Amino acid sequence: MDEKLPKPIDVSKIDLELMKLKVTDMPSLLEYAHTVGGFAIVPTNEGQIKSHARDAMKEQTEEQLHLIFEQMKTLARQVQDIKKRVHISDLIYNSKISFTPVIGKNYYLYESTESNRYLSLISPKEWGSDFTDVYLAEVRLNADHTWKVIHSTIEIS
Repeated sequence: MDEKLPKPIDVSKIDLELMKLKVTDMPSLLEYAHTVGGFAIVPTNEGQIKSHARDAMKEQTEEQLHLIFEQMKTLARQVQDIKKRVHISDLIYNSKISFTPVIGKNYYLYESTESNRYLSLISPKEWGSDFTDVYLAEVRLNADHTWKVIHSTIEIS
């Protein structure tokens, strides 16, 4: 029966200074679990965390660079289109035009047997069979007074 009785505590053997170091007023601020039921704080693998962060960063930046590259290709195509419009516009404005072109209307560029170019209202289908001039392109006047090639029989670059 003596075994079940509580053992008396000898207060003289308790190191009160050491106990003060093990007690806190705000246990929630401790960096470790302060009760038996508290969760364990396990140090993280810093290298693994950084590796995952680098992989995510690399994937995102590569995706952004790919988008920028696609935008650059689009801009380069637009530059080429503008250069073509300027070239055909120079070609047309150096040709004979005997009428006032209307914006948004289609016209036809021809070269005569004397190597003179001219702009016409008449399509190749509307000319008779005795027509000998060379059809070069069907063009449309844009609002900015450049010309857009609708159809061409020659390479316009």
